[in-house]
Amino acid sequence: MTRWIQTMYGFECRVLLRVNRHFDKKLLNLFFRTVTHLGGADVTIASALLLIFLSSGEAKLTAIASALALSASHIPVHIIKQLFPRKRPYLMINETKFPANPLQDHSFPSGHTTAIFSVVTPYVLFNPQLASVLIPLGICVGISRIYLGLHYPSDVLAGGMLGAITGILCFCILVL
Repeated sequence: MTRWIQTMYGFECRVLLRVNRHFDKKLLNLFFRTVTHLGGADVTIASALLLIFLSSGEAKLTAIASALALSASHIPVHIIKQLFPRKRPYLMINETKFPANPLQDHSFPSGHTTAIFSVVTPYVLFNPQLASVLIPLGICVGISRIYLGLHYPSDVLAGGMLGAITGILCFCILVL
C-alpha cells in the first residue's frame, strides 16, 4: 500500500509541476489568477445570494439549493482538512512557483473547487444546457488551484466530487 501511495504522489507531483511550470506566462497568469477567485468565498457567497434574490419559482429553489450546497459542502471540507492535514505543494516541492501570501491551511480537499462545483451543480441539473459553460468554469477553477501551486490534482478532484455530490443532494432535496 505504501508503495502505491508513493507512486501516486510521484505522479501528482509531476502533473502539478507540468501545470505549474507555465506560472511565468503573463496571459495564463492573468487568466488563472482571475478565474481562481470564482471559487473563493466572496464570489460564491455573493453570487448564491444574488441569484436567490433575483430569481423566482423553480429557479429560486435552484438558487436556494445552490446556496445550501455551498454551505453544506464546507462542513466536510473543514473536517477532512483536519483529519488529513496534507501540506500544500509549495511547501513540499521546491520547484513549485506560487503567488505572494499563499494560503496557510491544509491542502486536501480544495475548498475553492468544492465551492464552485457545489454552486454550479444545481444549475446544471436545473438547466442542462448550462453545463457547457458551468462545468468548464468549474474545471478552470480547479486547474487554477494546481497552476498556482496551492493544490495537488487529487485535492482538486476530491473537491470537485465533494461539491458536485453536495450540489446534487441539495438539488434533489429542494427541487425534485
